Amino acid sequence: MHDYYEFYFLLQGSVSMRIEDGTYPLRPGDVILIPPDVPHHIINHKPEIPYRRFVFWISKKYYRGLYELSPDYVYIVKCAVAEKRYIYHNDIIGFNSLQAKFFRLIEEIHSDRFGRLSKITLSTEDLLLHMNRIAFEQNNPQQQREQHNLYENLIQYIESHLDEDLSLDSLADSFFVSKYHISHVFKEHLGISVHQYIIKKRLALSRDAIIGGTDIGKAFSISGFKDYSSFFRAFKKEYGVSPKEYKAERWLKK
Repeated sequence: MHDYYEFYFLLQGSVSMRIEDGTYPLRPGDVILIPPDVPHHIINHKPEIPYRRFVFWISKKYYRGLYELSPDYVYIVKCAVAEKRYIYHNDIIGFNSLQAKFFRLIEEIHSDRFGRLSKITLSTEDLLLHMNRIAFEQNNPQQQREQHNLYENLIQYIESHLDEDLSLDSLADSFFVSKYHISHVFKEHLGISVHQYIIKKRLALSRDAIIGGTDIGKAFSISGFKDYSSFFRAFKKEYGVSPKEYKAERWLKK
């Protein structure tokens, strides 16, 4: 029990968390928020399995400052305090995206580049807002579907299914609209085709996974690319270097 907000990210292990009077089984990819003055502890079921996690602490004063900026930053806190919703499960795609934001914050903390303090603030706010968005969307799935128009629903669907078939025919079947209409919607909103958008999102996901330490061979497969050669060509075109060169550069900077 402590006087700050604790964000806990489980990377590996067979554990549960005891929070007040409840015990919650955890799985890799889970995000847990523990508000101040809430008793909690980890139960390690299999000590022989490596247990790894990130822990991110935020003071009450800092959180009050965020609330003054926008109530959107404290949605996840309100759920924990008022409804005792502490835990949010994530699939590997969602967690890789979250983990990449965490790594960017860590990198900035240890850098000496111009604008470091401003970038730390922006990275912290980006990470926290992302976690609040995860919490809201998991708590309000039906409301989200009702409020989004076709374009927003397509964006959300693509984001959540990057490792699956996202051909125009597949999207048309999922949304019960013509593929020509979907193409028109994307061109109108983004100025690029559906295919171009999906490639960019898959490349960003694979890049974030590589930054997070995922093996390149696994990073491209979980991002939805069917073969390494197409992934390699697209990655080099987008970032100017090969995946291996990109990974080497990132680790050298650390």
